[in-house]
Amino acid sequence: MAKALEHIRVLDLSRVLAGPYCTMILGDLGAEVIKVEAPGGSDDTRDWGPPFKKGVSAYYLSANRNKKSITADLKSEEGINAIKELVKESDVIINNFKTGTMDRFGLGYDVLSEINPELVYCSITGFGETGPYKDMPGYDFIIQAMSGLMSITGDEESGPQKLGVAIVDVLTGLYATIGIQGALLERTQSGKGQKLDLSLYDSAVSSLINIGSNYLMSGKTPAALGNTHANIVPYQTFETADGEMVIAVGNDNQFKTLCTKVLDRPDLTEDPRFTTNANRVENRTAVTAELQTVFIKETSAHWQELCQKYSVPCGPIHTIDEVVKDPQLQARGMFIEADHPVAGTIQMIGSPLKLSRTPVTVRHHPPEVGEHNDEILGKK
Repeated sequence: MAKALEHIRVLDLSRVLAGPYCTMILGDLGAEVIKVEAPGGSDDTRDWGPPFKKGVSAYYLSANRNKKSITADLKSEEGINAIKELVKESDVIINNFKTGTMDRFGLGYDVLSEINPELVYCSITGFGETGPYKDMPGYDFIIQAMSGLMSITGDEESGPQKLGVAIVDVLTGLYATIGIQGALLERTQSGKGQKLDLSLYDSAVSSLINIGSNYLMSGKTPAALGNTHANIVPYQTFETADGEMVIAVGNDNQFKTLCTKVLDRPDLTEDPRFTTNANRVENRTAVTAELQTVFIKETSAHWQELCQKYSVPCGPIHTIDEVVKDPQLQARGMFIEADHPVAGTIQMIGSPLKLSRTPVTVRHHPPEVGEHNDEILGKK
């Protein structure tokens, strides 16, 4: 079966999540990914837990399938030479060491691009390789705080909140994947590689999208709005007779349908405070209160049935166990199983990438430290 990136070899010197997440995606697409760790292992997520399955970390399993593992001591001449030899036959190298570390190893871009001018060299750091913060270490939680993400997450009572996953690592991994593929595509025209300088901080700030734009346009510092939307009303959670549900009305026609067909409150569409989205944003408290008095009278299932009947966007608030059982996700292959030499049968979240001719495949389990030393380096 053809694979989208089957002729691409990637050397992955990164650890924790952003880099490994990027290389897992490349591996899912068919690239040969060689995970390089220090002897004994240097990916901290191998030890992050519980939960563990027979000593194997669930966190590590989440971002390391479709890779082979070798070990190399980058503080030794032998280890450095091993990487340089692999670079000769590689397309991409990715690392997330602090700024300047790869240069100190003798593995900087200038050196490796002389060995292989077609090499795409991706560096992921907390703050980038330029600017006054370039030498500072950066972790997802710190970057969520510094980037403003925490200031707009939660509500007035909760105070600043981080997201429930390491979203900055994930975003940076995605940006790295996009950048690497862009550089590989450009290489088909120029025949040359290039260096990518990815920053957790830059990636986090890019995710501010409309909230950041709101500030740049108005000069007004955005507040945390909880489960409401800064620019659209109603676009939030509502209490029902047996819980909560999400209503996501994106335009004035949907609001009219919600009021007339679902809630039987046509009067709300005639109230000048609520006729347009801009008016509803200005009168958020009033319109939300009116809608809430109706939603509380019936169950979430009742409202979801009516909303779906009249094409008003809505949804339940699932817990993770409910997500895993969801028939739509089961049909889409979003939860998969693989055999692992230590943990046995493991379950993983599948890939969202659905390619018609070159589908994503799971070819390798998340590797043990140095599992492929003999295959790749010719030694145990």
